[in-house]
Amino acid sequence: MSARPARSLMTIGDVLALLRPEFPDITISKIRFLEAEGLVEPQRSPSGYRKFGDGDVARLRFVLTAQRDRYLPLRVIRQQLEARDRGEAVPAETATAERARRPRTLVAAGTTADDPAVRLTRRQLLDGAGIDESLLADLEEYGLVRRAGGRYQGEALTVARAAAALVAAGLEVRHLRAAKAAADRQVDLIERLVGPRLRRRGPEAHAEAAEAAGDLAALSVRLHAALVAAGVRESIGS
Repeated sequence: MSARPARSLMTIGDVLALLRPEFPDITISKIRFLEAEGLVEPQRSPSGYRKFGDGDVARLRFVLTAQRDRYLPLRVIRQQLEARDRGEAVPAETATAERARRPRTLVAAGTTADDPAVRLTRRQLLDGAGIDESLLADLEEYGLVRRAGGRYQGEALTVARAAAALVAAGLEVRHLRAAKAAADRQVDLIERLVGPRLRRRGPEAHAEAAEAAGDLAALSVRLHAALVAAGVRESIGS
């Protein structure tokens, strides 16, 4: 990747703010996911923080537009990006102007709504997760989802959907308290690691701490998933 002037580089928060007016559902987690899939390759600062240039933002816009307007899978988008990099013509990046202006729901069937900035009403959470009042009451009782100011954070939708699937498989909500306790322990560890950065002065200190915490959280999720998968294989002898 060619060198770019430092002044042209942006943090992941800058990129989020730049893209969100056009793509309201974009989140930092989504950008990290697209990076992990190799669709964008931001530079890294000496301290390891992502730094994006105009080319990176253009690639992200291409990917997000292809997903939103043409519903393309990442495999096809990757092929188109590779063709684009070779200078070959690719299908139009947008559909009609009417589709581009179409409002996006926060609770569509495929939405994870993991961005904490998203706020859901009780009805949106119930409808989006496909659960009833009784299950939601149980989730609240055991601390799996919480309401603040009459609204739920975006992650509550993901939690509710996963919990509903597990309950349908035969678990009870009380069985999920172990997952909540494990998550709380991971949060405590992450807070200890990023705490010193939060105490630093400077305009970017908080943003850098937030990015570091997000990276650590993603690693924790990957570790947990791998350990569970390995344990299940061992338990069933596969």
